[in-house]
Amino acid sequence: MKIAVGSDHAGFEYKAKMLALLAYLGHDAVDFGAYSDEPTDYPGWIRPVAEAVARGEVDRGVILGGSGNGEAIVANRVAGVRCTLCWSAESARYAREHNDSNVLSLGQRLVSWETACEVLDVWLTTEFEGGRHRRRINQIDGHGDS
Repeated sequence: MKIAVGSDHAGFEYKAKMLALLAYLGHDAVDFGAYSDEPTDYPGWIRPVAEAVARGEVDRGVILGGSGNGEAIVANRVAGVRCTLCWSAESARYAREHNDSNVLSLGQRLVSWETACEVLDVWLTTEFEGGRHRRRINQIDGHGDS
């Protein structure tokens, strides 16, 4: 998969590790910044990741911040993005199975690196279930009950 990765300063450490891990796993990881741990505003780094996902330039996106909350909010403002904030393997599984999540948000200050790796693995390998969940996603996107 081609995966866009972006962070603010508070997610910078994990972003660097995440890029290396994704490459090791055979994915084409694209670095959208930030490029240091100097304080910066996250919307400028996160919105381009979400827009790349929405345009289909990348298959998925991974965004990181201190908590991951603000980052998820920014990403979900972009039409076509289903960004989920995950903190465990179980939350990542549901994000993919039920929500067809195409952007993953992680909080560097709230999850260990080991947990972040587990979340990423589950999120990358879990398939969307479709069925009743497709109907709900269509409703979220304003396409009615179909």
